[in-house]
Amino acid sequence: MAPFPLTRAVAALCLALVGAVAVAEERATPEDTVRRYLQAMKDGKFDVAYDLVSSAMKGGKDREVWIKEQKAQMQWADVKIFEFQVYPGKIEGEQARVPNVLSSQDRFVNQLGLTEHELYTLVKEDGVWKVDQQLIVEPAEVPKWFPEGKKGEAKGGTAVPPSH
Repeated sequence: MAPFPLTRAVAALCLALVGAVAVAEERATPEDTVRRYLQAMKDGKFDVAYDLVSSAMKGGKDREVWIKEQKAQMQWADVKIFEFQVYPGKIEGEQARVPNVLSSQDRFVNQLGLTEHELYTLVKEDGVWKVDQQLIVEPAEVPKWFPEGKKGEAKGGTAVPPSH
């Protein structure tokens, strides 16, 4: 009889953990979402990244196909993500923009490993912030999104945007 109560206790604990994760995702700020996305991309955890991108970023691809494509693209381009620094974003209704400074290197676009200023657009889907788009900030726009004297909130890795 002992295994049955233990199994029920483990099941109850699992349900509580799943509920806590769902609540944490609903409360995640746009900056939290960008941080988690970039860290997942840096670590090659494309299954985690998949859950953080919008339907549009998934391009209608199912989980396995999207993950396989991201892995292949990162390997093919020999992407190396060194660190990232997420700055406070701006929320306007169901959309947010979050600036990030990225240090990375790849075979084609950034062979020298130059620092890039990025701007992520996020949208709310089912009440949760999702990465929807990533752009490189033009030099003239850098002061608008990266004011002097304001430090970013986190460091870690960087990311290449998923293909559409």
